[in-house]
Amino acid sequence: MTNDFKYIIFHKPYGVLSQFTQESPQHITLKDYIDVPDVYAVGRLDWDSEGLLLLTNDGNLQHRLSNPQFGHKRTYWVQVERIPDAEAINKLCTGVEIQNYRTRPAQVKLFLEAPAVNERNPPIRFRKNIPTAWLEMTLTEGKNRQVRRMTAAVGFPTLRLIRVSIAQLQLNSLQLGEWRDLTPSEIQDLKKFRF
Repeated sequence: MTNDFKYIIFHKPYGVLSQFTQESPQHITLKDYIDVPDVYAVGRLDWDSEGLLLLTNDGNLQHRLSNPQFGHKRTYWVQVERIPDAEAINKLCTGVEIQNYRTRPAQVKLFLEAPAVNERNPPIRFRKNIPTAWLEMTLTEGKNRQVRRMTAAVGFPTLRLIRVSIAQLQLNSLQLGEWRDLTPSEIQDLKKFRF
């Protein structure tokens, strides 16, 4: 029953661990933002990544979304150093070698203009004579630090990483540091979505 389960999305800021337990006194965790008991992050966003994080106490859904055999789409906006050329984007689309692993094909496009995003605190390091660009990358797998490793492998290091969607869930207008319950239709869509 839907009533027994909790489903939350959170707009995770930079510098927040995707867990409720503190590893050291200086770490900021989900507990600093979310006061809902017994929910856990589905997958992770590294402390230096931002964006959409799904939390639930629905073990079956958590398993399907975390298990690599049930590949589902995750979309990221990625700010990289320098402007990727067509060859680099093609490599990202067809798969690159990272740590003795070839990534699955991904959907990658170069933004013509920077997307509207919140300021990051602290801001990324800008170098006056090195331009930056934004990519939209949609993956169906989630290896450890995969997006960062992929862009580095083609010569364009990631400066900022924001997850904007998981399956059909969208970050949309959810403000930085805010969370909300999923709507009944979002829960229904998530449950019927074929992984």
